[in-house]
Amino acid sequence: MAQAMLQPHSLLWHYLWVAPQILQLALALRLWRSGFQKKYPIFFTYLIFEALEVLALYGMDLLPSVSGELWFEAFCLGLVVEGVMRFALIGELLSSLLRSRPAIAKSSGRLMSISAAMLVLAATLTAAYAPVDVYHFAMRYRASLLQQALYMIECGLIVFLFVFATFCHSTWSRAAFGIALGRGISSSVHLATWAIMANGGVSGSRYLLDFLNMATYHACVLIWMYYLLVPQKVAATSAVSLPESDLEVWNREVERLIQP
Repeated sequence: MAQAMLQPHSLLWHYLWVAPQILQLALALRLWRSGFQKKYPIFFTYLIFEALEVLALYGMDLLPSVSGELWFEAFCLGLVVEGVMRFALIGELLSSLLRSRPAIAKSSGRLMSISAAMLVLAATLTAAYAPVDVYHFAMRYRASLLQQALYMIECGLIVFLFVFATFCHSTWSRAAFGIALGRGISSSVHLATWAIMANGGVSGSRYLLDFLNMATYHACVLIWMYYLLVPQKVAATSAVSLPESDLEVWNREVERLIQP
């Protein structure tokens, strides 16, 4: 019974493909009613676009008239738009971290651009030297390379966000931390499964990794719902952080240095 559920087009397969998108649309509706889209407009747009895109791909997958090559062309087009939105979302999270320190935000933006360029180069080299999968047609292979390059860049930038926040002693808002955590988990698991497939792991049972990716994304949507909808409890003791006065001094010094 369990083995039958872990087969493509099983009941669990349909659920994991559709359920997270329905939850995302419900989350977007709830956030819209609370005015959340004014504070995080890119993430709000991403929620809606991602849900509608995946539901459209799901419908195309069920239609016998849609060829596999056409499906992967639509998948690649969606990936390009989705990739731009993810990178914009990371910029939105960085702005949220440094909203009150414009000078530091400007210099960290340059550092993030350099990090992004290095990650793009690493992703390009990885794609160039990736083993060619002769068992699948070319469009699927290109789609896989594009997807994994995007996940590699996104994962690296999210790691940069967490390291930068720790180094600068910046305090995450509950919403920003939940968003970054969800995207970080999703991109990390996708990268791990791609590494397994690229090295010939689970040959003949790659659909199991698809199940893992879908289940992970489902969990990430639940993480977003928790951090964005459940009120934060007031802690009995506050964590030790860098005094605000020191951060303000740092911000003023950076602003003084970058001025002509």
